[in-house]
Amino acid sequence: MDISPTSAAPPPTSQSPDPAPSPPQAPVKGKAVRPGDKVFLGLSRGSGITLLVIMAAIAAFLTYRAYLAISEDSVNFLTAFEWNPQGDPPAFGIGILAFGTVVSSVIAMVIAVPIAVGIALFVSHYAPRKLATPLSYVIDLLAAVPSIIYGLWGALFLVPYLDGLTRWLDQFFGWTVVFEMSNPGSPARSIFTVGILLAIMILPIITNVTREVFLQAPKMIEEAALALGATRWEVIRMSVLPFGRSGIISASMLGLGRALGETMAVATVLSPGFLFTWHLLDPGSGTFAQNIAAKFNEADEFGRDALIASGLVLFVITLLVNGAARLIIARRKEYSGANA
Repeated sequence: MDISPTSAAPPPTSQSPDPAPSPPQAPVKGKAVRPGDKVFLGLSRGSGITLLVIMAAIAAFLTYRAYLAISEDSVNFLTAFEWNPQGDPPAFGIGILAFGTVVSSVIAMVIAVPIAVGIALFVSHYAPRKLATPLSYVIDLLAAVPSIIYGLWGALFLVPYLDGLTRWLDQFFGWTVVFEMSNPGSPARSIFTVGILLAIMILPIITNVTREVFLQAPKMIEEAALALGATRWEVIRMSVLPFGRSGIISASMLGLGRALGETMAVATVLSPGFLFTWHLLDPGSGTFAQNIAAKFNEADEFGRDALIASGLVLFVITLLVNGAARLIIARRKEYSGANA
């Protein structure tokens, strides 16, 4: 059969297919491009380094001065219940100061944290806007009141009015030893009164931070729970509180930091006395900050070194508290809004 040239199949072309377009390169993260970015990066990095240098300088200064004092101490600095740096030989310890600081702070936290969480929930989820707004302003103002004002109020108002409460606790709970009064006629200038005053002082701080955390809870989850028939408390228990758990811990540690280092208010309310007692209603005891404020002016150079040594212990306690709070938040952030 004769096949015409026109019916023959065309020869294959030697043209290669077009190469696939290369994917766009992602921008390098963290690379400052604009001059403003470079300036901001340098300022941020410098601020962080400066903060670390300041903290290291404070720690080095406290450690050096504390070593000068502790090396001459004739008793155990961590467990002794006396304070006499001017003695021959010098004898001073922080046993009573550590006890008073920790106990007063624990009393303050036990009283303040539940009340602060309740107020924050009321302001953020229960109170109408006309009431929540002025109430938030009042709480903010309470956080700005100076410590000496709280101290004067505690000495002139709180101490006289707590006399009836201390007598009632002694009458009905004196069998616990903790609430037993050795001298029922003494004024209520005790470590228990200091704990109540510190609770009032840290209440606005914990409330403000906790309220802001609760306001950041996802509204879609709350509305979905309400649409499924959950009550207001069930919505708070299942969505708001788990979301704000890390925030509550952070707010509590912030308030605890102020309670541990409070000076003027404690020095105004607490009766000075270096006496260890389990009776929280008896006058006496002391805290680190109160002891430093009360004895710094009358101390000589060696006595000030001893006070600085006690300040170093308070510094370490504060760092440990904040470190523990960070660990708790890091372990529980997957149950809250920390990753949101």
